[in-house]
Amino acid sequence: MDSIRSHKLRSFLTLLGVIIGVASVIMVGAAIEGLGVYAEQSTAKAFGSESFMVAQIAANGRLSRRQLFEKIKRNKPIRTDDARFAQSIVGDRVLFSPYRQHISDVKREGQICEDSSILGAASALADIRDIGVVDGRFFTEQEDRARSLVAVIGDTVRTTLFPGDVSPLNQVVRIEGLEFTVVGVQEHLGSVFGRDQDNSVYIPITAFNRMYGPGNGFALFGRPRAGSGLTLDSALDETRVVLRTRFHARPGQDDNFDVLTPDAIRGFIDQILGLIAAVVVPVTCISLVVGGIVIMNIMLVSVTERTREIGIRKALGARHGDIMMQILIEAVFLSSLGGAMGVAVGAVVTAILGRAFELSLHITMAYVLLSLVVSSVVGVASGWYPASRAAKLDPVVALRAE
Repeated sequence: MDSIRSHKLRSFLTLLGVIIGVASVIMVGAAIEGLGVYAEQSTAKAFGSESFMVAQIAANGRLSRRQLFEKIKRNKPIRTDDARFAQSIVGDRVLFSPYRQHISDVKREGQICEDSSILGAASALADIRDIGVVDGRFFTEQEDRARSLVAVIGDTVRTTLFPGDVSPLNQVVRIEGLEFTVVGVQEHLGSVFGRDQDNSVYIPITAFNRMYGPGNGFALFGRPRAGSGLTLDSALDETRVVLRTRFHARPGQDDNFDVLTPDAIRGFIDQILGLIAAVVVPVTCISLVVGGIVIMNIMLVSVTERTREIGIRKALGARHGDIMMQILIEAVFLSSLGGAMGVAVGAVVTAILGRAFELSLHITMAYVLLSLVVSSVVGVASGWYPASRAAKLDPVVALRAE
């Protein structure tokens, strides 16, 4: 401690590499964990926490080209008759809604919102996917059956077409030349992986089919009805049985349709974040290795400066282990102190960045422990060689050192 205090600037510069390394690990870990929490929250808002989706291809972004072609060849597209069949068998226990999407511009009085997602669905989708409407309402089952030209717009569409304090309710927007009356505004969702989820317009599936034709199938969203006693898994199992019967899937064969659940999405996100962490965290830890090299060099200098002191201690009976322990304690103390300071710096910088840029950053104990353990190991590793060199000094030679 006296040695460290007597060389304050040198000790601080020695710690700097470890401080920067640990702070980097803490910040990277907070960013990865925050990204996971943000993605899970956004997925729950966009997909629904208790819903599932059935389609010919449910998640083509996770498939190779070969797997995609195999599924297109094997799986059956979900059509209106198939959805009605499922509704007639398990509709009293499971809510269903078709879901189709098309990209188009939305216009109003010279204003234009480009490349909006036009989403055709049944009125039940609001309950299936927990769609929050902050102004107005979602369209009704009667409006769906009547092919009414009504729309629920996202926040981006609202701010683009209705700037200022203009209320969009009961106002008219044009999609593909048809006039739709706005009956509701969806809550703000934000972006996920660069995709704006608020640039969307929900319209009845009957109106969607009127505009774009029946198409080659659609996705079918489902959710257990309130009071049915079914869980997400049991509702999905009942739906799979119905569709396997409908599509004549033989016992023992795989489903000839695709299924997507919130757990599958979370697993995919966790897999991506795990790969990111596996690459980024070790790279960030390189700075800790650099910090360890600095500590080793400084400890070698310290041993050289205290050669005479070590010689006196050995002449008075200090053993090999005593000298080793003295140098190791100093090296481990330096690295551990740097680790603690790095954790503090990382936490402060993370909090500042989170507030300044409205980022979702979460510091977890796993990354804190990882940083402290690595910094301690670095201290032992970097102090071992200088300590061993000091312990092997000949006391007579060491006493003659200037």
